[in-house]
Amino acid sequence: MSVDITELVRLRAERPEAIAEAAARRPRRPLLNDSGRLMIVAADHPARGALGVGGNRMAMANRADLLERLCLALSRPGVDGVLATADILDDLLLLGALDGKVVMGSMNRGGLQGASFELDDRFTGHRPEDIERFGFDAGKLLLRIDYDDPGSLTTLESTARAIDDMAARRLPVFVEPFISGRTTEGKVRNDLSAEAVTRSIAIASGLGGSSAYTWLKVPVCDNPDDMGEVMAASTLPAVLLGGEVGDDQDGAYEKWRGALQLPTVRGLVVGRSLLYPADGDVAAAVDTAVGLL
Repeated sequence: MSVDITELVRLRAERPEAIAEAAARRPRRPLLNDSGRLMIVAADHPARGALGVGGNRMAMANRADLLERLCLALSRPGVDGVLATADILDDLLLLGALDGKVVMGSMNRGGLQGASFELDDRFTGHRPEDIERFGFDAGKLLLRIDYDDPGSLTTLESTARAIDDMAARRLPVFVEPFISGRTTEGKVRNDLSAEAVTRSIAIASGLGGSSAYTWLKVPVCDNPDDMGEVMAASTLPAVLLGGEVGDDQDGAYEKWRGALQLPTVRGLVVGRSLLYPADGDVAAAVDTAVGLL
C-alpha cells in the first residue's frame, strides 16, 4: 500500500486521540492460532539508532518506505503480527494495518547502537501498563549481559522486574538474551557460540518471580547443528530471531529451517532480512520465511 504521510501527520497534529481510538476498536486474536506457530515481523531497530541494513547505513531512515514495507509484509498470508516501538505501532494503528494481528511492544531501547552506554539498556519504550492499556498482545525486551561490565547487573534486575510486571497482567514477554562483550575497538559483539547462547538462555529463563508468561527470542548459534543441545537448556517456548542481513539469505533460511524443528521453537521474529532483502522483493522473502513454519 502507499502511505499518505500528509494524512498521518494531519491526524497526529489535529486528532492525537485517533491513535487510542484505533487501538480500542482493533479486532484482536489469540497469540497462537490453530497451527501453534508464530511469524512476527520486527521493526523496533530505529528507536535504538540502528538504521543500517547491509551496506546501507540509513536504510531504515525513511519512515514512509518502512511503513509501506511493513504493511506489505503484514498483508502476506501466514504473517501473524509485528514487533515495534510506539511511534511505528501508532502509525500502523492509524493505517488499520494491525487489525486481527499479534501486536508486540518493544520495551527497552535505551542501549543506543554504538554509544558508550549501549549495554545499559534501559526501559525507554513500552511499559507493561502501556501494552495493557492499548490492548496489545505481548512485549519484548533485549537482555545483553557483559561479564566485564558491572552495569549488566542493573539490566538484569530491571529485566526481572519487567517480567514480574508483565506476568502480573498475564501478558507474554519475549526475552532476547545474549552474552555480549566489547571488541578492542569498543564495539559491542554478541557471542553466538553454543556455550554462550546456552548460558544466556539459562540466565533469562530464571528471571522474575514467575516464568509462566516468559518466552525466549533466541539466535541460531554459529554452528546450527548445536541448536538441539542449546535449546535443551529450557522448557520455555521460544522464537528464532533473524539477525543481521547477509549475502547468503538462502543459508539463513536453512539455519532457521533446522532449528524450527526443535520442540521448544514455536516460530520466527525477523525484521531487516525480510523487510530489506537483497533482491528487494519483500513479499517473496516473507513468503519464503512463512513456508519454513
